[in-house]
Amino acid sequence: MDRLHELQVFVAVAESGGFAKAGKRLRLSPPAVTRAVAALEERLGARVFQRTTRRVSLTEVGARFLESSRRILEEIEQAEREAVGEGAEPRGRLTVSASMTFGRAALTPIVCDFLAAHPRVSARVMLVDRVTDLVAEGIDLAVRIAPLPDSTLIARRLGEVRRVLIASPRYLKRRGTPRAPQDLRDHTFIGVTGLMPNAEYRYLDGGKSKSLSLIPRMEVDDSLAAIHAVEAGHGISVALSYQVARQLRSRRVVTLLDCFAPAPVPVHLVYPQSPFLAPKLRAFIDFAAPRLQAFLREANLDLRGGGQASMLA
Repeated sequence: MDRLHELQVFVAVAESGGFAKAGKRLRLSPPAVTRAVAALEERLGARVFQRTTRRVSLTEVGARFLESSRRILEEIEQAEREAVGEGAEPRGRLTVSASMTFGRAALTPIVCDFLAAHPRVSARVMLVDRVTDLVAEGIDLAVRIAPLPDSTLIARRLGEVRRVLIASPRYLKRRGTPRAPQDLRDHTFIGVTGLMPNAEYRYLDGGKSKSLSLIPRMEVDDSLAAIHAVEAGHGISVALSYQVARQLRSRRVVTLLDCFAPAPVPVHLVYPQSPFLAPKLRAFIDFAAPRLQAFLREANLDLRGGGQASMLA
C-alpha cells in the first residue's frame, strides 16, 4: 500500500477522532481506512491508535508520529503548488519550542501576533526546559540559548544573553555589596539549578574561566521564583539578562560583579534541514527573527544602561 496514502489516512483518523469520520472525510470505506492504518502499524512495528468500542485515541508512538506526518504532507502539498506556480500562502499547523521563561517572555507574544496576521495558520507552543529533538518530536522551529553543537539543523543567530548576579538595593543596604566573587560566601545565596549546576558560580577573572562553590540558603529550579525572592530582599542570585530587564529598568534589582561576568551565551533559531521551507515556517522566521533580535538587544541595553551595584556604593 502507498506510504503517502497511509499517512493521509493516519492524519485524518487522528484529527477526526474515528475511523468512520476519517472515511467520510477521505471518501473511503471503513474497511479501506482500517487496512491503511493496519499497514502503517505493521510497517512501524507499533500501534498508533488505542481502539475501544467508544473512542479512538493516539498511542505515545502515534502522538510522536503525528506531527512529522503532518509536516510531510504539508511539504508535499506545497511542492505540488510550487510546481504549478500557485501562491505560497502560509497555512497549516506550526510547532515551535523554547525554554519556559524565554517562551513566556518573548516567543509566545510573537506567536500570538503572527497568528493574528496569518489566519490560516494554527500553532502549538512547547515550553520545556530541556533540549528537544526537533525531528522526533515534530517541532518546526526552536529557540536555543546555548552554544550549538555540530548538527544537521539550520541555525539563525538572533543575539546573545548574559548571565548576571542580581540583588535588591535594600538587601545590599542591609548586608553590604560584594566586591569580588569570594565575597559571595559571606552572603545569602539563592541557587538556580538550571543556571548553576552543583551550586557552582562560574566567572571570568583576567580572561580565565574560574568557578566558586557556594552553599545556597535556598535552591529552586525556576528562575522566576529566584528573581521574586531577590526582589523581596532575601538574597543574591543569578539570572539571564532578558529575565530581569524590567526589574533593572525599575531599579528593583541591580547587577553585581559585572567585571567578572562570564562570556555571553548565543541565542539561535534552529530548524530541520529540508529541500524547501514550508510557507508557514518561512513566514514565521521572517516575522519572528527581527522581533526576537529587538527583544534581546533591549534586554542587553537595560543591562548596560544602569542597575550596577557600584552605583549604590
